Amino acid sequence: MLRRKHDASFVDVPRQRNLREENSDSKKDKNGTRSKLSQKDTDARWMTKSGKRHFGYKNHINADTTTKLITKFSVSSAAPHDSTEIENLVDEDDNTLYVDSAYRSKEIETYLKSKNCKSQVHEKGYRNHPLSEEQKESNNIKSKTRARVEHIFGFMTNSMNNALHMTSIGLQRIESSIGLLNLTCNLFRYEQLVRLQKVKTM
Repeated sequence: MLRRKHDASFVDVPRQRNLREENSDSKKDKNGTRSKLSQKDTDARWMTKSGKRHFGYKNHINADTTTKLITKFSVSSAAPHDSTEIENLVDEDDNTLYVDSAYRSKEIETYLKSKNCKSQVHEKGYRNHPLSEEQKESNNIKSKTRARVEHIFGFMTNSMNNALHMTSIGLQRIESSIGLLNLTCNLFRYEQLVRLQKVKTM
């Protein structure tokens, strides 16, 4: 059984104060401003989470819950909700998917069902409808699996020289940089798995 965990992390880039016109005209050569705009990141967006402002992108990953290896990734600006990329990350081979309560919606449940993927989305409490003790216990069990994959972003930050901060400009370059970052992280993890003899080598 292939069990996956989907998660996302901000990728911060140097902060800029772009005008709305600069974002919309980024692909136009208007009055000779193309050279100037090439130095501006018109694809990055602002987002606030837990009171902290971010400018940049998001690295959305699908990772194996056993090995912690990244199996698939996608990149977006920082603005969209994490759940918007789920259709780009779930494979036909994924049997079970662990995600937090932010992903709980009828649309996502229907999508996972269409992929024959068992949903392990955290239960979500609402006003006047708090979680039952059974639901809380279910969330605690799911969290133990989710936590393994959250270590991936922690490794990128703490062991890879704060790698989630980048200087690339534009979505295309950022996608390449994030792809290399995820690959490098997998190589580090594979070396660890081999060293700890958790995988067999030829």
